[in-house]
Amino acid sequence: MKIGNSPDGSASPTKAEQRPAARKPDAAVTTDTVRQTASAPAPSAQVAISSAAQLAANAGPDDGSFDAAKVARITQAISEGKFTVNANAIADKLVANAQELLSARANKH
Repeated sequence: MKIGNSPDGSASPTKAEQRPAARKPDAAVTTDTVRQTASAPAPSAQVAISSAAQLAANAGPDDGSFDAAKVARITQAISEGKFTVNANAIADKLVANAQELLSARANKH
C-alpha cells in the first residue's frame, strides 16, 4: 500500500488534479509582450548543500548502490507482514544526523 492511499481504493485527487485547467492566452498577447513583462525574480535566500547531499548528487545512477534483489526481498517481507523495523538503528541514525547538523550550525557562528 502506498502512503496516502486509502485501503478501499478511493484516493483523494492530487494537487495537479485539483487545479483548474489552464486558460489559453488571448490572441492579442504575443511572445514579445510576455518577454517584456516577465523577468527573473531576485534571489531571496542562500542555499547550502550538505556534504551528504553532494555525495548523493555526484554518485549518479550507475554507482552500484541500488540492489534490486534486496528491494524485492523487502517488498515481499512487507507484503507478507514479516518486515520488522529496527528502532534502535533508526534512532542511532537520527541522533547522528542531528549531531552533524548541530555541529555544522555551530561552525557557521
